[in-house]
Amino acid sequence: MAALYIIPILAVLILIHEFGHFITARMAGIRVHEFGIGLPPRLAGFTRNGILYSFNALPIGGFVRVLGEDGKSFEPDSLQAKSRARRALFFGAGSLMNLLLAIVLITVLVGARGDTITHVYVAGVEDGSPAAQAGWQVGDQFLKVDGKEITSVDQMVGSTDDFVGKPMSVTLQRGGQTVQTTVVPRLDPPPGQGRTGIEVVSAAASRIAVDTVTAGSPAAQAGILPGDTLLTVDGHAITDGQALLLTLQAHQGESIPLRLERDGQAREVQVQVPQASSSDAQPTIGIGLSQHVITQPVAWWKVVPRGVAETFNSLHLMVTGVVSLVQGQATLSGVAGPIGMGQLTSEMLKLSPEPAWVTLFNISALLSLNLALLNLIPFPALDGGRLFFLLIELIRGKRVPPEKEGMVHFVGLVVLLTFMLVVAYHDIDRIVSGTPFIR
Repeated sequence: MAALYIIPILAVLILIHEFGHFITARMAGIRVHEFGIGLPPRLAGFTRNGILYSFNALPIGGFVRVLGEDGKSFEPDSLQAKSRARRALFFGAGSLMNLLLAIVLITVLVGARGDTITHVYVAGVEDGSPAAQAGWQVGDQFLKVDGKEITSVDQMVGSTDDFVGKPMSVTLQRGGQTVQTTVVPRLDPPPGQGRTGIEVVSAAASRIAVDTVTAGSPAAQAGILPGDTLLTVDGHAITDGQALLLTLQAHQGESIPLRLERDGQAREVQVQVPQASSSDAQPTIGIGLSQHVITQPVAWWKVVPRGVAETFNSLHLMVTGVVSLVQGQATLSGVAGPIGMGQLTSEMLKLSPEPAWVTLFNISALLSLNLALLNLIPFPALDGGRLFFLLIELIRGKRVPPEKEGMVHFVGLVVLLTFMLVVAYHDIDRIVSGTPFIR
């Protein structure tokens, strides 16, 4: 049922997007015929100052209908009669509102939650990759790149982009030991491998305690009890959930020491780690964990700058991801429609150690940024496609005939709807087959 959170989230994000178009239309003197909440069929509505405010049956988003958007009206208060600058403002306002919403949400998170300490790990290494040649191993934690402390996956990805074709010094932590390495990120990596050939995961620094123990499991046989606090596993400090999972993954089929604290006393037990049930599954020793994320207050004068900076860092990573997708360096496995977003929301709420409201704020902020970015892609029927026609108009010095532009946008809409159907099919197939979105 947690997947249903995606319905109000998308509704608000799209409604904010359309409100951007609405307010700029009013500011630019463009006549608005209708501002719709939800999508037709219409349930109710009222008219004020010549604008119909409608309430519609499908509770996802909304729409703004303005004079001249079909290219047939050139009256003084129509969209077509306005200057290029005003039309550009109208088309780009929806994405701008989504960007501003993301900044607000992330700033609220920074102020209310405080700073988290993020640990970044190697979760997989491709054979023959630069990472393999540098000796990187699953479970290694990134400490520094080129002497700069690593505090996020975004920063790690950005660093590898900066050092394409050049030696990059990387400091790792492995089993309590510091390891100095050098790697050369590739210019043209194989699809899905990235520049160094690794999978990267991150986790917020947390205190990890045992919540439940399955009867007869390796943990039960080792004498682990609910309430125990985990300290180290095979010499690796357990500073977050990923540290434990990655260490267990690296020691499948082995017996390893696990140090824990019980009633204020430290003790050590020996745990047999079973083989995972499949190549893409995690080995489990039969414990459920509770995580308490460690946060640090942020000074009030730093909250807004930090929120803005984190927003644009996330936006930069999204742009990089879209470019990699277009260049064929990334797969479509991470693409999702509303159904897939519902699955993703459910899994994030289940897996995240953060309070539910923090997770939902994060999801909302990231989806708002996605909506802002994707709408600006210069593809027909999107806001970016309409802005692209304005650019053509600027270069040519005259407009593309409205009927020709309209036909291009119609074809683009058909292509987009077809793509959405394909994505929806894969979303449903993933859910029916029991395949998780987050692996």
